[in-house]
Amino acid sequence: MKTPVLDRFRKQREIELPPDIESAVLRSDRFRLEREGEWRQLEDILARIEKGSMRSVNDAKLLALPALYRVAASSLSVARETSLDRATLSYLESLVQRAWYQVYGPRQGFFSWLRSFIFGGWSRAIRAIWLDICIALFVMAAGTIVGWMLVARDKEWFFALVPSGMSGGRIPGASREQLAETLATHDSSQGLSMFAAYLFSNNAGVAILAFALGFAFGIPSLLLLVHNMALLGAMLWLFDSEGLTFEFAAWLSVHGTTELFAILLAGAAGLHVGRSMAFPGEKTILGAASESGTRAAVVMIGVVFMLIVAGFLEAFPRQLVEQAESRMAIGMAFLVFWLAYFFLYGLKRGGEET
Repeated sequence: MKTPVLDRFRKQREIELPPDIESAVLRSDRFRLEREGEWRQLEDILARIEKGSMRSVNDAKLLALPALYRVAASSLSVARETSLDRATLSYLESLVQRAWYQVYGPRQGFFSWLRSFIFGGWSRAIRAIWLDICIALFVMAAGTIVGWMLVARDKEWFFALVPSGMSGGRIPGASREQLAETLATHDSSQGLSMFAAYLFSNNAGVAILAFALGFAFGIPSLLLLVHNMALLGAMLWLFDSEGLTFEFAAWLSVHGTTELFAILLAGAAGLHVGRSMAFPGEKTILGAASESGTRAAVVMIGVVFMLIVAGFLEAFPRQLVEQAESRMAIGMAFLVFWLAYFFLYGLKRGGEET
C-alpha cells in the first residue's frame, strides 16, 4: 500500500527508493495519520486563541487544551526517539511550543503587565496588607521615640546608634552654625549623581533586608525597623537641641517622605509573609507563604521604584533647593501623592476596589 507521503516523495524525486528509506517514510506517515486528528484539533484551538477569537473557543475546547498539549508533547518525544522525518519533527516542535505558551506561558506582555501594575495592581496589593503597614508604622514610630529618649538620657547612645560614616559632622557638641552648615545646599550638582547611586544602594539594601527577614515570622524585620528609626530619633534630638527641628525636618522631608515610606512598605511586606506563616489559618504554611509572597512581591517591585525616586530627590532637589519652606513643600507634596495613590486610587464608590 502506497501512502500519500510516500507517493509525494517518489513523485518529487522520481527515483526508486531504497527499502530502508521507504520503510522509514511509511513508518512516519502511519505515525502521523494515527495522531493527526488530535494535532489538527490542537492547532485549530491555538489559531483561534492567537487571533484573539476567544469567544469562538467554547469551554469544552479550553478544557481539552492541556490534554491535547500533552498528546502533542508525547508525540514529539516519540518522533525524536524514532527519528521520524524532519517535516514531522518541525511541525510538532512548532505546535508544542505554541501550545506550551498558551497553557503555561505568561498571560500578558510586559507593557500590558506594567500598565496593570501602575493603574491599580500596586495600590491594591498595598491596601491588601494594610494591617501589616499599621504594625510596621507603629514600630517605626516607637523606634524613633526610643532613639530620641536614649540619646536625651545619655549622649553616648548617639555614637552607638549613628555610624560615624553617616554622621557627617552632625554629632553632640557641634554648634548651631556647624549643624546648619550640614543642611546647606551645594553650589552645583557636580558629583551628585554618584551620591544618588550610593544612597539608592544603601536604602535599597535596608528595604530588601527588611523584606527578606520576614520569613522568620516577621520579628527580624520589625527589629530592623526599630534600629533604623532609632537612628532617626537620635538625629532629631540633636537638631532639636539646637533649635533646628524644622530645618532638619524640611531637609529630610524632600526625600524622606518617599524613602521612609518605601522602607515602611518593605518592612510591612516582610511582616505580611511572616505573619501568614505564623498564622496560616485553614491553609498550609507553604500555601499561605506562597499567596502572601506573591502579594508582597508586587509591593516590593513598587518599593524599588520608590527608592529610585528617593535617590534622585536626595541627590538633586534636596541639594539644590535652599529654602526650608520649599524643601518641606516638596516633601509634603510627595507624601500626599503616595497616600492618595496607595489608599484612594482605584477605589469604586462605597470603598470597593476595582
